[in-house]
Amino acid sequence: MVRAKHLRHGPIHRYRQVVRILFRHGFGYLVDQVGLGHLVPFHWGLLGHRRRPMPYSQAEHLRLAFEELGATFIKLGQILSTRSDILPPDFIAELSKLQDAVPPERADVIESQIASELGRPPSSAFAEFDPEPLGSASIGQVHAAKLGTGEEVVVKVQRPGVEHLIEADLAILMDLARLAQARTTWGQIYDLPGMVEEFAETLRGEMDYVSEGRNADRIRGNFTEEPALHVPTIHWNCTTRRILTMERIEGTKISDIPALEAAGIDRQRLAATGVRIVLKMMLEDGFFHADPHPGNFLVQPGEVIGLLDYGMVGRLDERTRENLLYLFLAIMDQDMDRAVDQLSTLGVVGTTPQLERLKRDLERLLSLYWGLPLQEIDVRRILEEFLATARRHQLHVPAHLALLSKTLSMHEGLARQLDPTINLAEMLGPYARKLVWRTYRPDRWARRVLPAMLDLSQLMITLPRRIDRLLGQVERGNVSLNMRVQETEHALDTLNRMVNRLILGVLATGFIVGIPLLLQVYHATGLHQAIGVLLGAGFAVVAALAFWLIFAILHRGHH
Repeated sequence: MVRAKHLRHGPIHRYRQVVRILFRHGFGYLVDQVGLGHLVPFHWGLLGHRRRPMPYSQAEHLRLAFEELGATFIKLGQILSTRSDILPPDFIAELSKLQDAVPPERADVIESQIASELGRPPSSAFAEFDPEPLGSASIGQVHAAKLGTGEEVVVKVQRPGVEHLIEADLAILMDLARLAQARTTWGQIYDLPGMVEEFAETLRGEMDYVSEGRNADRIRGNFTEEPALHVPTIHWNCTTRRILTMERIEGTKISDIPALEAAGIDRQRLAATGVRIVLKMMLEDGFFHADPHPGNFLVQPGEVIGLLDYGMVGRLDERTRENLLYLFLAIMDQDMDRAVDQLSTLGVVGTTPQLERLKRDLERLLSLYWGLPLQEIDVRRILEEFLATARRHQLHVPAHLALLSKTLSMHEGLARQLDPTINLAEMLGPYARKLVWRTYRPDRWARRVLPAMLDLSQLMITLPRRIDRLLGQVERGNVSLNMRVQETEHALDTLNRMVNRLILGVLATGFIVGIPLLLQVYHATGLHQAIGVLLGAGFAVVAALAFWLIFAILHRGHH
């Protein structure tokens, strides 16, 4: 059983709260499976929760539990809603509904936080500051303000103490991930501690408002020649790690179709603009806005898209973008062997790879679209079915690729609300051609060839000396080959312990039987009686050893 002393990181009362809420929402089997059932006295009848005529589904219970657990788990649910390779569709749909809305913090607490961060109260930092927030979430809340120049801004203020709470929750999540990995079959399939580390990195980035401001500046710099995108200006003199001050953007929510039509907005052109912007972010810049919630897109006069909230971004390095292109070309050539190789290069791997079954499933999926014109190909459906295939084959899809897939899928869904006839596959063509040209153009190959030639020349200089040194070691018999296979070592270690215990058990049995027989026939007198005492002491020691061995075997079997 997992004892409290093994739960090294999080406060024990927070552990109890997490376990209690999970149990109340029907995940008691999970809590018991990882060995935390002892933390809360469930026999006291603490499992009640709000009732309704229709029973809650398991996916609904998970969403409600995450909402009750607060900021860290809400963000975790939002991240998990992008992982169709891990969770089934009903869980993905339910976690996508997670609402991060909590009562606002008191005005004096927020003003104290601003004064602590900026070194002066809001009345000195801003010409006007509205204590009533425009919106409130679990990590921070947003207030309207006005600078001394008269410019209207919004001030995003992090709640005091939320950083410590999130760090404690992240430590608890890491402990739970390690427990699940050690005790459950699904924990052994997926790298749960690695996933928690990725999630922690993402969440810490969202809590760092300086990082969010830099993300906005970077995207603005990538779109200096794109008049259809408006990225708000960051006011760095009023921005810290916990305070973010940016230009206030007004506009119509992009999902408000009646308001867009009343304003005379061309919805087809607006949808095409949005898709063009996101494809440039992903395929050209490798740095994209990864929270395409409709509330983050405001349509301004002239069909300009105002983009908000830069806390969550995705990154794709140049090599990854090239490999995605090679995967796309392999699929177009109907070459499943090369497609599977590219998936491996992209880091999509499984614990028990069955390549032939995977190839057949991919062929079956893509055969539905081979030969169709681009305007009839549904990219969103292909992505969803591919991630479902990955889940079925227990493949591990890297977080940045899962985020890319989810973001692209959400953008296509948003674009189709504006224009049901838009087709993402058709718009991908020009970007694919641009990537091909960028990959194979001569100046790019020249930049690659020069470092490779330098490495080759260095190798040619040092190789003879290394070979001579190696041959000398072979002649002297100093060369040894070391192999380390982790699974084999674990099996041999287990076998070694079993054999050791077997030998110990045989020896203990022999001594337990033999020593009493010697004591029966040995009747020495005088100083030789000391040998009898030693035999008696040996019997006691061997008996204790035998009891210890029995206890160790039973204890091991219990675990």
